[in-house]
Amino acid sequence: MTDTGKKKATIYDLSVLSGSSPSTVSAVLNGSWRKRRIKEATATLIQGLAVDHGYTANLQARGLRSSRSGLVGLLLPVYDNRYFSSMAQSFEAEVRSRGQCPVVVSACRDPEEERQVVETLISYSIDELFIAGATDPDGVHDVCEKAGLRHVNIDLPGTKAPSVISDNYGGARMLTQAIIERALADGPVPPEEIYLFGGRDDHASRERIRGFRDVKRAMLGGDPDACIRPTGYSPGMTARAFEAFYADHGKLPRGFFVNSSINLEGLMRFLAQHPHETFADIVVGCYDYDPFGSFLPFPVFMIRQDSEAMITKGFEILGTSRAPAVTHLVPPMLVPPRTALTGPLDALKDIE
Repeated sequence: MTDTGKKKATIYDLSVLSGSSPSTVSAVLNGSWRKRRIKEATATLIQGLAVDHGYTANLQARGLRSSRSGLVGLLLPVYDNRYFSSMAQSFEAEVRSRGQCPVVVSACRDPEEERQVVETLISYSIDELFIAGATDPDGVHDVCEKAGLRHVNIDLPGTKAPSVISDNYGGARMLTQAIIERALADGPVPPEEIYLFGGRDDHASRERIRGFRDVKRAMLGGDPDACIRPTGYSPGMTARAFEAFYADHGKLPRGFFVNSSINLEGLMRFLAQHPHETFADIVVGCYDYDPFGSFLPFPVFMIRQDSEAMITKGFEILGTSRAPAVTHLVPPMLVPPRTALTGPLDALKDIE
C-alpha cells in the first residue's frame, strides 16, 4: 500500500494490519483513545501504521507520533461581518505562518451551539482554540478545560481563561467625542439630540455604553440614559428601533452612536425606505469599520478594532505556561469620514 500510485490506507486497512477494531483505530486517530482507555502500546502501533501506510495527506498524519494534529481552531459568532471576517483572515495568515492548519467555525451566538461545536473540534484533536465573541465564554472554557485544550478568549472576555479584547470603553469615548464635536461645528446641540443605538447586555456593549455616557455627560450634560436604545445585534431590530424613533419624533437625532456594523446595516435598511431629507444633516459614529460606510452621503466616524494585534497577543498567551485569567486590552483606532484603510484582504495575490 505504500507503492506510488496505490490507494492510501483506510481505517479498515489499519484495523486489519493492527488487529484492532475500526472504532479503536478511529479513537486513536482522532486523539480520544485515552478516554476510551485504549492501551498506549496499541495507540503507538496504530499511529505508526497510519504514518507508514499514508493514512492521510493532511497535518494530522505528521502530528500522529507527537500527539499534535497541527490544527488550530477559531470559533466565531458570525461570518457575515467585516470585523469577524477580517479577524478570520488575520488568524489564518498567522496560523499558516507557524506551519499549522487553521480551522474556522461559527456558532451563531447560540451558547449551546458554541459548546457542541467546540466538542466537535476537540474530537478532531485541535491543538489550540481561539474563542471569539462567544455568548458564554466560561461555558466553552469548561468544555476545553475538561479536554485539556489550550484556549484564549478574543473580543469578549471570560472569567476563567485569559482574554484579549478591544478597549471598548476607550474606543467609545473617542467615537462619542468625534460625533459631538462634528455636530457642534454646525451650531449648538441639545443633549437630547445625541443617541446610541444597538448592542445588548454583553461586556463590549456595556463598556461602549459607559464610554458614550461619560463623554456625553461631560460635553453636553443631560441624562445620557434617556438616549440609549440597546436593540441587540439584529439589523431588523435596529431598523425597527429607528422606525419607532422616527414615528415618535418625525426626524432622526442630530447625531448618534451605532454599536456595530450589524446595527449600521439596520440603519441602512431604515434609510432605504425614506427620502434623502431624512438624513441630510445627521452625524453617525459606528463602533466597527467598513470602508463602504466611510463614503455614505453623511459623515460617518468609525472605530477600527485591531483584530490582528488581538490574534498575535492570543498566540503569545497560548505560548505561556499557565497564563492567568486576566483581560488584555488592545487599543482601537478612530477612522474619520471619507477614509479607506488597508487590511488583511490587501495581502491577497491578484491572478493575471
